[in-house]
Amino acid sequence: MVKRVTIDPLSRVMGHGKVTIYLNEAGEVVESRFQVMEFQGFEKFCQGRMFWEMPVITTRICGICPVSHHLASAKACDDLLKVKVPSAAAKLRELMHMGQFIQSHATHFFFLAAPDLFLGPTSDPEMRNIFGLLESEPDVARKAIHLRQIGQRIIEQVGGCAIHPVSAIPGGMSKPLSHEDRFLMRKGIDEAVELALFALEKGREMYQGYADLASGLTPIRTKYLGLVKDGNLELYDGKLRLKGTEGEILQEFDPQDYLDLIGERVEEWSYVKFPYYRKDGYPQGVYRVGPLARLNVADGIATPLARKELEGFKGLGQGRPVEETLYYHYARLIEMLYAAERAGELLDDDEIVSHEVRVRLDRAAGEGIGVVEAPRGTLIHHYWADEVGRVERVNIIVATAQNNPAINKSVNEVAKKYIGGHKVEEGALNMVEMAIRCYDPCLSCATHALGQMPLTITLVGPEGQELSRLQRP
Repeated sequence: MVKRVTIDPLSRVMGHGKVTIYLNEAGEVVESRFQVMEFQGFEKFCQGRMFWEMPVITTRICGICPVSHHLASAKACDDLLKVKVPSAAAKLRELMHMGQFIQSHATHFFFLAAPDLFLGPTSDPEMRNIFGLLESEPDVARKAIHLRQIGQRIIEQVGGCAIHPVSAIPGGMSKPLSHEDRFLMRKGIDEAVELALFALEKGREMYQGYADLASGLTPIRTKYLGLVKDGNLELYDGKLRLKGTEGEILQEFDPQDYLDLIGERVEEWSYVKFPYYRKDGYPQGVYRVGPLARLNVADGIATPLARKELEGFKGLGQGRPVEETLYYHYARLIEMLYAAERAGELLDDDEIVSHEVRVRLDRAAGEGIGVVEAPRGTLIHHYWADEVGRVERVNIIVATAQNNPAINKSVNEVAKKYIGGHKVEEGALNMVEMAIRCYDPCLSCATHALGQMPLTITLVGPEGQELSRLQRP
């Protein structure tokens, strides 16, 4: 006999998912599965659209990280046309991206992760939320809201919309940045840096208060993937670097070669795929992306304050990658500081207000690949178009899908550590959810497919009887 425990729905994550935990007769965890059952077919219904529509269509994949989809899509269109955008356009795109990192990382750390870390993982679930945080730490909550607003303002002023930006187009940007907008944004950057440093200070206090929690959420051994430029952390452009479990560089390659290195596996119990490093196969080739992975693969950070913080982070691994999943939050805060510093550098560059922000384009058949680092990790857009510019095929690999095998591994390890016997405590189940929240998964982004996905539609009558079943392998 096998007992099944289900966490449904998962709380404080983007989208809808669940965890199913299977126990044997002794109450021991046999297997745990992180399952995402919602489905969106963006790859399919983008077929037939004109490629220049894609940067606006794909922002609708997600309301949390639309800038990343917007920019990855625009870069894929640039690559399809084989054009290089003007320097000012690239800087504007990167500035918008920094605004999203500030906004997204502040949202995740303070609104989704902090209730566990400030109020306690086993605290009253009725208070373990943003409202409980507002009551117990009002100053922290107010500063978090303001930091998020600074990032959101950058997105709106550069991207044209606060949620679904429209300004990045094939060949550059649709509009230059005005001197007035530049001045208004620059006024908030110093404050953003101060607030990011404040967030790091609160993060360190949290880690000191829960020193045993880092090992409690069980380190897992995986490979790590992220963009680098001259060996430094890079979020908009660069080479992809893959590091092994001991920190050795396995590959450093052009993003356009991703299909040669990344394979995708399908499991019948989830609509999210299971990517892996082709050379090692599955599951030996499981890798992680996102803040923890990016800091593990980077040798340094180009901005001074974040560079200093990276030194402390690297010390946690003592010469090896930092494996503890809980340190995703620490890495996220360091990246938020970097994004604020980098936004300041971009706004201090006079070229940012240049009117040379686009190049002339001609329609062409071909394929294009665009890669950026989304807040949650490496994001890949790949389009194939015919001679009139009509999209024939689309492949989108998002960060949460790439982390999916590792999330399942983390869930299984944490469940085995904290769940046992015949009585399952709520606090133990929250520890499982905390492991998932470390990755900041976006389940809406992750449920996309290239080609066929297993799908079953069952028609059930009023008495619960199965009337008919339609299944696609």
